[in-house]
Amino acid sequence: MRGKTVRSIGVALWAGAAFVWTPQVLAQAFPAKPVRIVVPYAAGGPVDTVARIAAQNLTAAWGQQVLVDNRAGSGGALGAQAVVKSPPDGYTLLVTNSGPITAYPHLRKSLLFDFERDLAPIALLSKSSIVLVVHPALPAKTVPDLVALAKRNPGQLTYATSGVGGVQHLAMVLLESKAGIKLVHIPYKGASQSSVDLLSGQVPMQFNSVLGTLPYIQAGKVRPLGVSTLQPNAALPNVPPIAKYYPGFEITSWLGVYGPAGLPKPLVDQLYRDVTGALAVPDSKQRLNDLGLDLVAGSPAELAEYARAESRLFGKLMAAAGVEKE
Repeated sequence: MRGKTVRSIGVALWAGAAFVWTPQVLAQAFPAKPVRIVVPYAAGGPVDTVARIAAQNLTAAWGQQVLVDNRAGSGGALGAQAVVKSPPDGYTLLVTNSGPITAYPHLRKSLLFDFERDLAPIALLSKSSIVLVVHPALPAKTVPDLVALAKRNPGQLTYATSGVGGVQHLAMVLLESKAGIKLVHIPYKGASQSSVDLLSGQVPMQFNSVLGTLPYIQAGKVRPLGVSTLQPNAALPNVPPIAKYYPGFEITSWLGVYGPAGLPKPLVDQLYRDVTGALAVPDSKQRLNDLGLDLVAGSPAELAEYARAESRLFGKLMAAAGVEKE
């Protein structure tokens, strides 16, 4: 009786919302116990933020606890491996960005898993901009200003990233290629330390997530020059796309949900509906939009194709940057 009461409360909570989301999974056996969402990074970043919003909403709707399990290490590969090794029953899911999916295969000689073989795509949650920002002391107010400055000082300007082969690094490699400039890469072990050194002026620029950078932009501590997508970001409507100056420049920060390979298709379909529905609840959707995340609710097939295409692009960019597998 207690389980039925909890489920009834969860349904009642959603029924009062302007957007009515009724997970079809409630009428079936799944979930009959707590569900674990593995985030392959430390708490507090964009991936963790989205996972925790989804977990909160799914807990209310399913009447079962949905727990976030942060498993950082090896650029996200350790967390992803934990999901690969889990039973394909829907009770262990992975919410991740490109790190352990499309970047990882090009960074390691010995792989813990193959994302196409060992993971089942469930949903492409978001495709969003990253933003090119500079320290206010740098005399560049536009992307062309920055390019001109770099051309006058070849190989002198530095930029910070959260690590080799990540989307921040590869976005700058793409800019170097498009603009014909040469910059110096300063990789850090994580986005927080790279941002600290940007704010102090030790490094003059970086690409970073809108979510992680927006407070510093609003405080005037960094200056935004351009976003990496073809359209402006909703949280930064006055910051132009870099493609305005260099046609074809496009690189995105995305988030997706995976499970272990072998998940039954009916369960994949239900997880797709329920996870994307959890993030589409108006309050949650607005919160994520305000943080610069554009929700797309892409299907399992769309996530699979998007990841394959990005992996090919990342391979080319890493080769251009001279990144060697470790």
